[in-house]
Amino acid sequence: MSMWKKSDAEEIHFTPPPPPVVPPRTPVAQPKERAMIGPTIFIKGDLTGEEDLIIEGRVEGKIQLKQHNVIIGKHGRVQADIFGKVISIEGEVQGNLHGEEQVLLKPTSIVRGNLTAPRVVLEDGSNFKGSIDMCPKEASGSEPSPESAEAPGVSAKQ
Repeated sequence: MSMWKKSDAEEIHFTPPPPPVVPPRTPVAQPKERAMIGPTIFIKGDLTGEEDLIIEGRVEGKIQLKQHNVIIGKHGRVQADIFGKVISIEGEVQGNLHGEEQVLLKPTSIVRGNLTAPRVVLEDGSNFKGSIDMCPKEASGSEPSPESAEAPGVSAKQ
């Protein structure tokens, strides 16, 4: 019996598959971090942070999240001035609301305080008492100072 022998022409070379193509890591929009204050939590003091905040509990003090969204849920009870990017109220707030982009009062909201934001929405059924200031940021600092009130090139000595 003869043993079968491959000829050189029949030799098969195994080439491993190429490594999987992994695209370079690019910053992907991660889901925003959100902190939550539950309905049984009571906080007295100032709140600051670098993430969105949902409040279903009670807060007394000041809330400063200028670059982030603040949501006061249906069970939320807040006695504080609130500074946020977008502020949405479903519960009760006693304090001034300062929205960098928008303040939104939902139908279940009860708000006693002043609203300051470029866009303000009072949905049908919201309970609000206070003032609303919707002046854009640019307009707030556009009043001329006493030194620049005179026309250029005109001197007071004549």
